Amino acid sequence: MALLVREEALDVSVSFNSFAFQESDDSLVPVPYAQAYERGGFLTQHARRIDVYSGAHTHDAEVRVRVWGTEPETGGGPWDKQDEVDFESATGDVAIWSTVHGRLPDLISLGAPGRWRVRVSCSGRAEAKRVSEQEGVAYGVEKYVVDFWLQR
Repeated sequence: MALLVREEALDVSVSFNSFAFQESDDSLVPVPYAQAYERGGFLTQHARRIDVYSGAHTHDAEVRVRVWGTEPETGGGPWDKQDEVDFESATGDVAIWSTVHGRLPDLISLGAPGRWRVRVSCSGRAEAKRVSEQEGVAYGVEKYVVDFWLQR
């Protein structure tokens, strides 16, 4: 059974259907967010960066980040989307980026540099899109669970 090392809940400002997880030291990111951003795919992996394509254009998503000692189980759904990618961190710290707001104030501490595996799970995509288009900015309708674990 995987050991949960840390967990935090964040509100992430999504704009232009996008946000990203990026190595905290921007000088170590060859192509920083939002350069080479690709619309439409759920997750896009870049060197020291993961782009997330959201279901809604402009809204605040609820993002729960969990850091594990080993690979966690995949339960907890149902999910609209779920995917995994690799992520390399030179510092052990990850920043969150938004297209309009730039670097957000929250910092995710992985606890160690290294090669990580990341699973991103999402629900509420269609409802966030509907609320954003018909009622205005959706708050916490689209929900993410982001699991990081160190590859051995």
